[in-house]
Amino acid sequence: MDSERNNSSNNYERIENFDDYTTTELAKNYGNILKLLGEDNLREGLDKTPERVAKAMQFLLQGYKTDPVEILRSALFKEDYRQMVIVKDIEIYSMCEHHLLPFFGKAHVAYIPNGTITGLSKIARVVDVFSRRLQVQERLTMQIKECIQNTLKPLGVAVVIEAQHLCMQMRGIQKQHSITTTSDFTGAFEKTATRDEFIKLISTKFS
Repeated sequence: MDSERNNSSNNYERIENFDDYTTTELAKNYGNILKLLGEDNLREGLDKTPERVAKAMQFLLQGYKTDPVEILRSALFKEDYRQMVIVKDIEIYSMCEHHLLPFFGKAHVAYIPNGTITGLSKIARVVDVFSRRLQVQERLTMQIKECIQNTLKPLGVAVVIEAQHLCMQMRGIQKQHSITTTSDFTGAFEKTATRDEFIKLISTKFS
């Protein structure tokens, strides 16, 4: 296991772990890709690119190594609270499985507890775990909803994702300002009044 340490001016240290075998094999393949595209992968500027990309892809797709259910279970608390809990504007960065190009945006997640709550940061981490995999936005939305519903057993779950897709902006139809919105609801959020309240709250900007 290889580790990289990155230091910034504010003394924050990020440690990234990479599998040596995976890094080596990915780098070989990315070197061949550069050759097939007509580049000299040994020239200055590209000589270390295959290894950098190999490590970048392991970082971007690290969600396969984490169980989102265990994230939620690590911070469960009994609480007699039965109103809406919303974590909105959760940044997402994911990779489209069709073209291996990024899509990015925000997720808004809500649930209504049924005797059990979880740490607020755990909701954001669940979103991140599913995002850090090869995805389509529709499935990502459903996976977040199902994970929270099946683990917390709440009265309802709501998930809305708004994202921009580089596969639409850089190639294909090339519509640079398009935004894709997906949603999924369970339980109490299938009722129009509850769903409307959720949509109103995630649309409201608090100063």
